[in-house]
Amino acid sequence: MSMIAGHRHSSSHAARKKVQISFVIRDKVEVCHRSAVNALQYDPALHRLFSAGRDSIIRIWNCNARRDPFMQSMEHHTDWVNDVVLCCNGRNLISASSDTTVKVWNAHKGFCMSTLRTHKDYVKALAYARDREQVASAGLDKTIFLWDVQTLTALTASNNTVTTSSLNGNKDSIYSLAMNAAGSLIVSGSTEKLLRVWDPRTGNKTMKLKGHTDNVKTLLVNRDGTQVLSGSSDGTVRLWSIGQQRCIISRRMHCEAANENWSRIFCGGRDGSVWVNDLRFQESVRLVCKEDAPVLRLLLTPDTSELYVATTNSHINSYSLGRRLLDQCFDEPLRNHTGASNNLHSDSPGPVSPKDVSGAASASLDNGGHSAQMNDCVLGNGVGEASDEEELPLLSGCDWTIPGGPSIRHAVILNDKRHVLTKDTDNNVALYDILKAVKVEDLGRIDFDQEKERRNRPIFVPSWFTVDLKTGKRDEVDCLSAWVSIRDAALHSPHDPTSYDIKINYGELLLKSLFEHWPRTYYHEDDDEAGNGGEMTPHNGTSHHHSPPGNQYFSIPPHTPLIISEVQGRTLYRLLCGDAGGETEGVLLQETVPPWVLDIVLDKTTPKPKNKVYFYLLPHPSSGIKRDKKDRLSANDFIQVRKVQEHVAEKVLNYGTNSNSDNSSNNNASSNTPTPTPNASGEDKENSLLPEDRVQLLCNDKVLDGNMDLRTVQHFIWGNVSQDLVLHYRPLK
Repeated sequence: MSMIAGHRHSSSHAARKKVQISFVIRDKVEVCHRSAVNALQYDPALHRLFSAGRDSIIRIWNCNARRDPFMQSMEHHTDWVNDVVLCCNGRNLISASSDTTVKVWNAHKGFCMSTLRTHKDYVKALAYARDREQVASAGLDKTIFLWDVQTLTALTASNNTVTTSSLNGNKDSIYSLAMNAAGSLIVSGSTEKLLRVWDPRTGNKTMKLKGHTDNVKTLLVNRDGTQVLSGSSDGTVRLWSIGQQRCIISRRMHCEAANENWSRIFCGGRDGSVWVNDLRFQESVRLVCKEDAPVLRLLLTPDTSELYVATTNSHINSYSLGRRLLDQCFDEPLRNHTGASNNLHSDSPGPVSPKDVSGAASASLDNGGHSAQMNDCVLGNGVGEASDEEELPLLSGCDWTIPGGPSIRHAVILNDKRHVLTKDTDNNVALYDILKAVKVEDLGRIDFDQEKERRNRPIFVPSWFTVDLKTGKRDEVDCLSAWVSIRDAALHSPHDPTSYDIKINYGELLLKSLFEHWPRTYYHEDDDEAGNGGEMTPHNGTSHHHSPPGNQYFSIPPHTPLIISEVQGRTLYRLLCGDAGGETEGVLLQETVPPWVLDIVLDKTTPKPKNKVYFYLLPHPSSGIKRDKKDRLSANDFIQVRKVQEHVAEKVLNYGTNSNSDNSSNNNASSNTPTPTPNASGEDKENSLLPEDRVQLLCNDKVLDGNMDLRTVQHFIWGNVSQDLVLHYRPLK
């Protein structure tokens, strides 16, 4: 779960793009996917599986250690990872994400080497030409970029400037991409409902292949670039001849994976079914296995011995196929179609399945010993007559499972604007503390609505953050708007009652804690010898002395990911809070941290309260007090009712003061708090009473608690934030 906070800039910053701060509340090590898995890659030399998911994390699994396969998490993206490709004989991994970036990874050690920010929108697909070590990327910005892998692997995090070529001409967003191993052909599929074919060596479009009636979301190209296999949301798979520039086979199914001679196609559906089809024969379809969730991605290992299936429930299942199993299931079609193996180039579509083989998944193909990936595909219903008998799958269950974890599906911010109640896909309820970036408690499978009602107190705090369960686009809020008393925040010392009235700003405390490991926010003892007498010059040109890091109340976990991004735009930088002390990290923070954050964490500037409550203060009819003058007062919205009671006692009713009632015209009830002065008449005991013991405040005839603040009164008792609040007072005898 990620939390996002921004700040409304003054007009002096209007020309700049607004920048927001977000962070992710998570475990120290995330050993399993928390959401659907979008992409799979397999390294046959090391027997490692790479999986990329909607939780923004790429994970490495040891397929030889099935009891404990987790090896490492590769964390650097800030949104869905849509596609990955292994290159350089498995040494490097390229990833594409909805955060608009393409990243280059050291696949063996699992760290990000560089980030490419050329795309302007979601990057949906990658293609890899193994013989040329060339990668292509494409997405919703309608542009294809070509990358030389050797050049990419030489980049660093701080030096990632690279020259690339682009292929332009697509009129709609690109969802699928494929290249042959030699890099002589590249094909793109999009919502244009057609295939565009390019020569990446010249950058020229060579042809358009028309026939699909919906988005083309899966593509495969054979090694010599003479044939293309495409899957579309229209529910068909088509085999195209590049030389003839036409479709030579059409099937009502969705392609997921193919073997080396393209005779067998695997497909997966929204109903969790995985089918295998022999392209040489029109009615040779077999149910391989049945998943309990929609299939998103299939991966066939290069030796075709294993099929990995990823679904929306975050698990990855592995099925042992075996050539013998598949050969036996297609024996009957082979006997009935003697000599029909040359039918691969037939142009007769014909129904191929007795079942609905509607699909939503991606594909892989064994292409000369290396697996080539295909992208997501959501298809319509297949055709063919349904069978009255339910077909039994060839495999009753998977051989082993890489388990996934539950993902949060529902989150509610409680009234205190600090705690968030969540419910995950396993129906477990949990409580999170946003201010401290931790999970407070796992509550188990309880009634979510009842727990929300039980924990929601009648208190109002301005919204200062938003919660995002996808790590995608967010709404803008002002993170410096929430002022609360230290007692309401439960950060006070029980041994120091005088601290109860201290007001704190949630956003200020959180920002200081997020950046507490950044050396620029504090100064060491030996800074006195650094050249300026223990002083440093902050970003606004003034100077200040050594100050302790963070805030005085709490610290957040150092493994918390911190994200700096443009509002409704691209990510500028991501790091773990505890890594902010690194030299490279410090340089990048200096370049990306927005000025409004520097004001807080470097200059230690306390934000000024902005929200006011306007109200009328009138005697209650039962008090017997007559007052002709009707004054309109204002106060900071976090001022407590007892402060107004004190104002009434000393300024209006003249308890313990020589001031007359005209002083009540003061238009700011939150100004200097008056101190009662004993009268000369000996009323010391009466004057020593607390204001709330001497004056009662009411709103809508409801007696107000002295610890309640004015904004809570306005929202929960007055009930109309657009009209001035009306408060009545009456003396207590």
